[in-house]
Amino acid sequence: MVIVNPKAGSGRGLTDWPIISNQMNRNGIDFSCVFTEHKYHAVELAVKAVNDGYRKLVAIGGDGTINEIVNGLFIQQKVAPSGVSLAVIPAGTGNDWLRMFGIPDTYSKAVQSIVNHRTILQDVGLITFYETRIKHQRYMANVAGLGFDAMVNRLFNRLKDEGRYSKNMYLRGTFRTLLSYHSKQFTVTVDDQLLFKGSVFSAAVGIGKYNGGGMNQMPNAVVDDGLFDITIVKQMNPLKILYHFRKLYNGKIYRIPKVLARQGKRVVIDSLPESPVEIDGEAMGYSPFTFELIPKSIKVVVGADYANTAN
Repeated sequence: MVIVNPKAGSGRGLTDWPIISNQMNRNGIDFSCVFTEHKYHAVELAVKAVNDGYRKLVAIGGDGTINEIVNGLFIQQKVAPSGVSLAVIPAGTGNDWLRMFGIPDTYSKAVQSIVNHRTILQDVGLITFYETRIKHQRYMANVAGLGFDAMVNRLFNRLKDEGRYSKNMYLRGTFRTLLSYHSKQFTVTVDDQLLFKGSVFSAAVGIGKYNGGGMNQMPNAVVDDGLFDITIVKQMNPLKILYHFRKLYNGKIYRIPKVLARQGKRVVIDSLPESPVEIDGEAMGYSPFTFELIPKSIKVVVGADYANTAN
């Protein structure tokens, strides 16, 4: 079953679908296809697909589409989530999850990965957060960003919803938010041990390495090691952030003096005032947050050159 997000990549999911489907047909892939019609629709479509007997799903979209399908895999009750394979053909704006798995960025080669069907089992995070004082839960396949990261994400998604998209829009939103953002007081506990209490510029908790359109905030993350990677950027002068900006992308973030990194299976974060969270590129709710790890719980199709090691 192919689940297509027609709005992914500012409409690329729709306009490029004839090219993608032609590539799938030429490679002898027998498939059915459905299109998402609204936010969270991919959750429903994934549940229905599994209930209808499909055990191989393909997502045409970006990180948000993948997140919805993963949540659908955990909602359905027919089989264990790992009993269904998930492949992705990139059509989104960020495609951060895919960077971990060596999925080619050309449609023909991405389709070949589906034909080869090389799979691994990756970890998933279950996040508890709050919206208007009501507790919610959401599964995470990649990274959750807090503080500054979440504020940039909210600006980016608002501009996308308004139909304003350009190649460097996330980067411009980062600099725009930097001018007005104020650090918050965080309390971070990992595996019941206090890790940090104080002023935080941003924080990220992840299964994978990348978020924010290629930002490498957790360069040592391994998707099936049974651990979250946690990166905390303590309060820092905006000029210092600009000075170290390249290190946020080139895997050298741990060389920044005010960066703290840990690993763990359970993470609890509170903040004052409350802080928003983005999960796999999608704006969700607010603190306090609890992150619980579910090891090797989804089966994902990876590229031919994938090697699951830290850089």
